[in-house]
Formats: sequence, structure tokens, C-alpha cells
Amino acid sequence: MSNPTAAAPADPIPECPHCQKPMPLCICDSVAPIENRLGLLILQHPQEQDRALGTARLTAKHFPKAVVRVGLSWPSLSKALGQPVENASHWAVLYLGSARAADLEAEAEIVALNRKGEVADNQRAILGKLEGVVLLDGTWSQAKALWWRNPWMLKCQRVILNPSRPSRYGRLRKEPRKDGLSTIEAAAAILAGLERRPDIAETLHASFERMLTRYREVQAEMPELAPKPVVKDRRRGVRRGKRA
Repeated sequence: MSNPTAAAPADPIPECPHCQKPMPLCICDSVAPIENRLGLLILQHPQEQDRALGTARLTAKHFPKAVVRVGLSWPSLSKALGQPVENASHWAVLYLGSARAADLEAEAEIVALNRKGEVADNQRAILGKLEGVVLLDGTWSQAKALWWRNPWMLKCQRVILNPSRPSRYGRLRKEPRKDGLSTIEAAAAILAGLERRPDIAETLHASFERMLTRYREVQAEMPELAPKPVVKDRRRGVRRGKRA
């Protein structure tokens, strides 16, 4: 016999159809639209699981020309974007190789690379002809998988970023490299820099800060939706989280 005093299962928490976050974490109602020139394509690895702290769909919601695709590979930039692209070299892809702006002694925030991974000549001319940007969304290893599974990216212009500050994630989510940024921060840096519009970065950073503030608020009330980050114990080489 069933126990009549047993607690009924909790109703599932609805998700936002736009950002796909649980509604308590959604900030879509505060997103300000941005009219900009460049296209934006975000390729998300299908195993990217961090919906609570992920920023791909939040980023795309700001831009009328932004496209988010979830998958592992597409036959061409045109297929991934869903519209014809005459020249893939007029699209930039944020490169995930070993090249770093500091190692290359580059001072600009956006640096174009040649096929050898070196700082390209005629930076202003290369960056000035770009029509769009491709960002890879996922963990470092997932983003690398997207890079290797889509050889058409070799036709795109490789760029790297030289951020002036570390990611705003702070302790909530540790990036594997000091120059690692969230998708929304990368979009802010590259689109604001290429279009010479600091207001783009200001708007995206404000959204990101609101998202992080909301996450911290939900942590206190509904920790199952906004878990605290797992901490690595360096002395023992183990990962430890909050005990149940």
C-alpha cells in the first residue's frame, strides 16, 4: 500500500524558451536589443551541460542577426549559418590554439593570426573587412572538438583575444586559461572592438553581471538550481564539493 502521508513529488520548474534556463535564473526580460553590423554564429557542443551559468543563448538574444547551432559538425559555414556566405575568409573564428597574445607580444585586444599562428600583417585591413564572427561554446575540450570536426573553419580568419581583465565568472566557474572568457564576454570584446562601439561591450557585460547576480541569489534559496562550484583539493588531488 502507498503511504498517504508521503510527500507528493515537486512540480518541475519550467524553463525559459529563449535562454533555456530554469525560470528562477532567467533574465531575458531585461535583455536590451543591440542593432549591430556584424553577424554572429555561436556553435554549441551538444554536451555543454552548464545551462545555469552558460551564456550562449543569452548572448544571441541581444542580436537580431545572431544564430545558435547545437551540434558537432556542419559541412560549411553557409550550412551552419543557414544562409549563403560568399567568402568564409570574411568571417572570423575565435581561435583555440596555443597562440596567446602575451606570448606573441601583441598589445591589441583583438589580434588576427596567419596560417602559421603568427601575428598577421595589415591588422587593420584584415579586421576591417570582416562580416561576421564564429564563437565556439563549450568547455575547452568541447570547443577544440568543434574546431577539429569542422575543417571549413580553416577558411575563416583566425583571431585571438587579449582581454584586459579576467573573466567575470570569478569563483563561480574557473576558466582553464587566464585569457579564457565566457561566450558573452568574448562576444562583447570582439564585436565592440571590430565595430568600435564600446556600448556593445557595456550592454553585454551588464547582462552578464545581472545573470551572475541572479545566480548568487538563487544559490541561497534554491541550491539545487544553482549549485556551488566544486573545489579542487590541491593537497590530495581530489575534487570536493558541499556534502549532502
